[in-house]
Amino acid sequence: MALSGFEGFEKRLELHFFGDDPKNVGLGLRLLDFETLDEQILQAVQCTVVSAVANHYFDAYVLSESSLFVYPTKIIIKTCGTTQLLKSVAPLLHHASSLGLTLTSCRYTRGNFIFPAAQPFPHDSFQNEVVYLEDSLPDSLCYRKASVMPSKTPSHSWHVFSASTEATSYPLNGDVMYTIEICMTELDRDLARSFFQRPGSGKNGDTAGKEMTEITGIGEIIPGALICDFAFDPCGYSMNGIDGDRHSTIHVTPEDGFSYASYECVGSVYDCDDVVRVLKRVFKVFRPATMSVSTTCASHEVWTLVAGALEPLGMKCRSCAVDEFPAAGNVVYQTFTTHRNK
Repeated sequence: MALSGFEGFEKRLELHFFGDDPKNVGLGLRLLDFETLDEQILQAVQCTVVSAVANHYFDAYVLSESSLFVYPTKIIIKTCGTTQLLKSVAPLLHHASSLGLTLTSCRYTRGNFIFPAAQPFPHDSFQNEVVYLEDSLPDSLCYRKASVMPSKTPSHSWHVFSASTEATSYPLNGDVMYTIEICMTELDRDLARSFFQRPGSGKNGDTAGKEMTEITGIGEIIPGALICDFAFDPCGYSMNGIDGDRHSTIHVTPEDGFSYASYECVGSVYDCDDVVRVLKRVFKVFRPATMSVSTTCASHEVWTLVAGALEPLGMKCRSCAVDEFPAAGNVVYQTFTTHRNK
């Protein structure tokens, strides 16, 4: 907990591995048991699991501070507050190695912290984060790049670090995947109240979370997805969605003065028209005053749809930055703002 309020902006780490050890029977990282994840990885980050769900493709955990997704050869950890996310790298690499897996790429992203002075080392500056990652990663990830992508809204720049064994990555079966990361601030006050628990309601985190999912319309963002949701006391909300081999996640800090919400999803460029529908539904749930959208993809099909989806809703694109990163491909970062009647 920051001194002035809770830090909503997340730090996000994505690691990809390669391995063909037959003992893994295709499960790879999913063979890591709960005790290992909780006591040796998440404890280093300073967060815990509060809810979980899984399907044939991956395991999804709602954390006390955001989310964890475990695929056979990919792991994504996203944490908010004053967690020390990068301290998960060393234990993750150790346990992956014991499973016969070798790290092939790493990507770290985050926005600007609302309360930067409250962040512990190495998250007290992007420079320290990059140095920490450089020292933690094996030399085989020799293609590396760090960049702060600017915005005309100074409090919404985007920080990206990428490292890979290859300069570029080629999609399996020709399917080009994208990742969208959305950060929203100054949420509509009336809508944000839906993420507070009513005093004396008697609901626990699971039942209150399901109620918030239903009344806010979050369940309609990706219809058919299996949702694992959790409400915090007295306020706050997290959700992981599972749709086949694709994940989505939402995290909400609703307090007035530092309200924040994030949305993340992955998809294929072959169905990128879904991006417009998803963006409109996300905006409808939160109606933020400022919205930043980071699109990571090897092609250009997806990011060009973002402004067309948001501008008819009253959001104006204030800036757009483009950069290319090893293995990750193109990262396009757009910021949008709106004016409200006071």
